[in-house]
Amino acid sequence: MATIEECRAALGKFSDTMRGAEGEVRAAAALDRSVSCHITDLDVTFTGRMTGGRIEVDDTRPGPPREKAQIRLALAGDDLVALVDGELNFATAWGSGRVRLEASLLDLFRLRKLL
Repeated sequence: MATIEECRAALGKFSDTMRGAEGEVRAAAALDRSVSCHITDLDVTFTGRMTGGRIEVDDTRPGPPREKAQIRLALAGDDLVALVDGELNFATAWGSGRVRLEASLLDLFRLRKLL
């Protein structure tokens, strides 16, 4: 099971990848939205903002998200690490229910380029 530190590092790596993106992926990463990532097996939530082409994690709290972020992700820690490392396909994980992603319809269309 991934640790909180490994999950935070995975989010940092994903943020760095977003920042280096080009073309349509860079445009998708340029959203300015509140973000929450609930790590279900650790029952901890990272909150922050997607802004400037990256994700800035502001806080880590126990339990599910306290406020509804504009982009909400929920998954196990090992799945987060595997997604970021390219070992788990997002569409497969989402389709099987291992990953939950909630956002407005427009944001979901933009985010699909990132994932």
